[in-house]
Amino acid sequence: QLQLVESGGDSVQAGGSLRLSCAVSGFSRVRVWMAWFRQAPGKEREAVAAIAPRYGAKYYRESVKGRFTISQDTVKDTVHLQMNKLEPEDTGIYYCAAARDNGPWSLARTYQDWGQGTQVTVSA
Repeated sequence: QLQLVESGGDSVQAGGSLRLSCAVSGFSRVRVWMAWFRQAPGKEREAVAAIAPRYGAKYYRESVKGRFTISQDTVKDTVHLQMNKLEPEDTGIYYCAAARDNGPWSLARTYQDWGQGTQVTVSA
């Protein structure tokens, strides 16, 4: 089981940038996916971006392509989400997640380990 701790959430104006970090601890022999999800009030949790740690492949939801970048620091065992050109629609709690089994990257049920979340608020 992995422990995930997010940081970097804040309140910004539209057009601004934030960098989220997810510190990973614990032991897991296999990590198929590391991902960021978000949940806005009254809405379902949705996948934002994912990275396959072993191969480095990256995937993004359509609405964040070209604005968000997911990356991993293997030395510090940290996953980052660089968010640029933020929009009010990006507001929500952002969660880091880890998948130890294979499955679709964009489905929450693929992931076994979750962080507590960090709040991102984007004002118009």
